[in-house]
Amino acid sequence: MLPSRLSPPASPTGTSTNPMLEARHTAGAKRYKYLRRILKFRQMDFEFALWQMLYLCVAPQRVYRNFHYRKQTKDQWARDDPAFLVLLSFWLCASSLGFAIVLQLSVMGMIKLLLWVIFVDCIGVGLMVATLLWFVANKYLQTQKSDQEVEWGYAFDVHLNAFFPLLIILHVIQLFFIHPLIDKEWFMSRLFGNTLWLIALGYYLYITFLGYSSLPFLRHTVVLLYPAMLIVLTFYIVSLPVGWNFTQGLMWFYRYRVGHYV
Repeated sequence: MLPSRLSPPASPTGTSTNPMLEARHTAGAKRYKYLRRILKFRQMDFEFALWQMLYLCVAPQRVYRNFHYRKQTKDQWARDDPAFLVLLSFWLCASSLGFAIVLQLSVMGMIKLLLWVIFVDCIGVGLMVATLLWFVANKYLQTQKSDQEVEWGYAFDVHLNAFFPLLIILHVIQLFFIHPLIDKEWFMSRLFGNTLWLIALGYYLYITFLGYSSLPFLRHTVVLLYPAMLIVLTFYIVSLPVGWNFTQGLMWFYRYRVGHYV
């Protein structure tokens, strides 16, 4: 916090009259600053990004406390350091390589799988989910007296936060069990594999809920958690007696999308 003698002059309405300060806080300026740093690895705090990834898996509430601190010190909820995105890209590449080996894809199939996971599973789905929840939060979940709104960049950060544990569960941990257990026609195979999906999707929904519930100007954010959890749980319960193995379905889909043309 700047001392009062260094603070910019304020208008009678209480807003800053410094045009450069106002421009710096525009969405466009924030995006430009973020993208400008994405290749400057020496300016990234990878240690802190690794800390966030660890706590997203064991205590995600602690991660969102840092978002509050960033709002107080930098006047924005979204990340201004692309280190988390860079490390997530590494995990996407490494896990896609592992999945390609399990699926026994060719080199070209491996490249196609990597591009699909990055640009469709992570970014494409993330753009849709972030935009939908950004709109719902600002349109329907705002408190009546609030003069703030959810930043789209923050909504996308919430998606990335929730996506990381899901990626670790389904694209890393699950790989070690696909051939010896999950990819079998046993009930235990279906139970184990589908339970991993339940945990992964439940984690995604819970971390997403935490991201929006931590914003003090939103209310009734449980509507983002309970209905979706009910749908996921229903699919899980129904899948067991009908013989629907989620992981086998994913493997077939990946082989069709990237291996069918090899």
